[in-house]
Amino acid sequence: MQIVLASQSPSRLMILRQAGVEPVIHPAHVDEDAIIAQLAGAEPDEIVTRLALAKAQAIAPEHPGDVVIGGDSMLLLDGQLQGKPHTPEATIERWRQQRGRTAHLITGHAICLGERRVVEASRTTIHFADASDTDIEAYARSGEPLQCAGAFTLEALGGWFIDAIEGDPSSVIGLSLPVVRRALYSFGLNASDFWTK
Repeated sequence: MQIVLASQSPSRLMILRQAGVEPVIHPAHVDEDAIIAQLAGAEPDEIVTRLALAKAQAIAPEHPGDVVIGGDSMLLLDGQLQGKPHTPEATIERWRQQRGRTAHLITGHAICLGERRVVEASRTTIHFADASDTDIEAYARSGEPLQCAGAFTLEALGGWFIDAIEGDPSSVIGLSLPVVRRALYSFGLNASDFWTK
């Protein structure tokens, strides 16, 4: 039995590796925009967990005896969910909106083993620094935040611009180890069952 990560996120992979797990990487390809459109008006936690579940369910049939993890993260600011900015221009615009403010990073998790599944959202409060225009532009040009929910990273260059977080740091990076641990326990498994170190 293995852990299968339904993601190509380097951050999610890093979290698992640092926690002693070498997962199988099997990215799920789902139409996130279509799923979000179907969920118009849904609560933010519902949206991110449904995205995570779609990813896990897309590949779970190919891994019937393994633990499959799907995840998705979005930033909630002023009642609006924000995903990845994709461009330096969008990153700069977002940072000008969020600097000096507080927002919530919501990470949806879907952990499946056969027919059993645990679906849970983890919320972490992010206190953004009042970053200068020069730093915002340099950060956007670095390329680092372009594929990150909320246009930031906690574990790399973006760490300069986060004053504080309240909640689970691993969830901000992309995968809550406490959520995964609770799911494993509910399946009668232990985190240490998957350690390779």
